Amino acid sequence: MQRRDFFKKLGTVAVVTAVVPAMSFAGNAKPVGPNKMDFKTAVNAITGGKTPQKSNKVKLKTPEIAENGAVVPVTVSVDSPMTDTDYVKAIHILDGKNSNARCIDVFLTPANGKAMFSTRIKLGGTQDVTALVELSNGEFLIASQSVKVTIGGCG
Repeated sequence: MQRRDFFKKLGTVAVVTAVVPAMSFAGNAKPVGPNKMDFKTAVNAITGGKTPQKSNKVKLKTPEIAENGAVVPVTVSVDSPMTDTDYVKAIHILDGKNSNARCIDVFLTPANGKAMFSTRIKLGGTQDVTALVELSNGEFLIASQSVKVTIGGCG
């Protein structure tokens, strides 16, 4: 077998392997429209109806005034030992007025060592930004902060 023939056949196998499974799922796919979920619905979806408790363990850092709503920096840290029995399972960032209240979901394990992350989110106007934290024992903690947006990011 020539090297050129080998690479042609290898390329064919790679394409077939990538395309055939995708084609089999295409018949079952449903069209995905805009995901619109208000704040209360998002909290209920995450917590399963449990009421989150305000806590000083959750530190939410956002600017009081964001010059551009398209790139609002957010930092969340949670005071947690991050052991196998006591750790932060997830941190969810929600907003109050965007068409979809869920901005980001971050899932953690004890291997992370520290329950903290930073990101940038898009806000359509002045609104509250909320960090919803899920603990390994099933409890939910919450912290909110108002952000005044001078230039809208979602339009």
